[in-house]
Amino acid sequence: MTKRFDSILDTVGNTPVVRIQKLGPQHVDLYVKLEAFNPMGSVKDRLAVGVIEAAEQDGSLRPGQTIVEATSGNTGIGLAMVCAQKGYPLVVTMAESFSVERRKLMRFLGVQVVLTPASEKGTGMVRKARELAETHGWFQSRQFENPANAAYHEATTAVEIARDFENIGLDYWVSGFGTGGTINGVARGLKRLSPTTQIVAAEPDNAALLSSGIVQPFQADGSPAESHPVFHPHVMQGWTPDFISKLTNDVLQAGNIDQVQPVPGAAAMVMAKALARQEGIFCGVSGGATFAAAMEVAKRAPEGATILAMIPDTGERYLSTPLFEDVPIEMTQSEKTLSMSTPSARYDAPQTLSAQV
Repeated sequence: MTKRFDSILDTVGNTPVVRIQKLGPQHVDLYVKLEAFNPMGSVKDRLAVGVIEAAEQDGSLRPGQTIVEATSGNTGIGLAMVCAQKGYPLVVTMAESFSVERRKLMRFLGVQVVLTPASEKGTGMVRKARELAETHGWFQSRQFENPANAAYHEATTAVEIARDFENIGLDYWVSGFGTGGTINGVARGLKRLSPTTQIVAAEPDNAALLSSGIVQPFQADGSPAESHPVFHPHVMQGWTPDFISKLTNDVLQAGNIDQVQPVPGAAAMVMAKALARQEGIFCGVSGGATFAAAMEVAKRAPEGATILAMIPDTGERYLSTPLFEDVPIEMTQSEKTLSMSTPSARYDAPQTLSAQV
């Protein structure tokens, strides 16, 4: 970016598409869309702008009113940016099982974070947000069912993708889902702008809610009535809560999902590390999972196919998670050997008084 912007919100979107050079099968062209280039580091910056500006325009959000949202972290971080810039207090509810980095980032941005028990899963934090909104008269942005979430992706993300592949065509677009806003809005947009593109929804293999065919019950306001019966805890933070959101259900019922690709948690970890070490692309577990799904699509795709995978965020949100558990803090034996191979600044040398000071 070389232009000047009036506010940080004007930098949301227009994220880069990057070709995979080493990891993809040779018979296809595999690309990733890097949503970490958004100002707060994830795809959720888009929905944060979309839902707040829509509420301002229709008058449902009053100036200075407190906003409350249930989040696994990235939406809360995106909303924190929007609320800081626009002057709204923000309270988020978040299950205690999500990474501590996300809590600290939101609190650093001035957000109050209300933790909910891990045992109550995503439905618990959604229920808490609804109770807080009703009790205190706050505005609930309702990311899981708010149509402005999907509409913003249709107007921005889908348009960017169609533009970037206008000259070569796009055969498959692969994405995980959490709120359902990305997959709903992009699928709707691509069905209009690039109708030959196949929409592939990726989900955890041990929480295959879409593949189950079991209908998700909803309350009158579109929020989940209960946990989905096939849900099990998984490692992909931000993916597949313990319910199918209304936005996800809407895109499913519209017939805009062409394939569902299950992803093992172990594959998500492997691919996140492979992207970092072989392509220099730093992402979290959900990005690794989406890329793992895209690799499976690539294996069965015809010769010359073009595939795009959404990489939703950066790996720094996952430092306290299993993704980094085998990354040492202290020097490894090989690093110690390197240290000892030259005479100066050795870790094992006795410290002098000047070094101690």
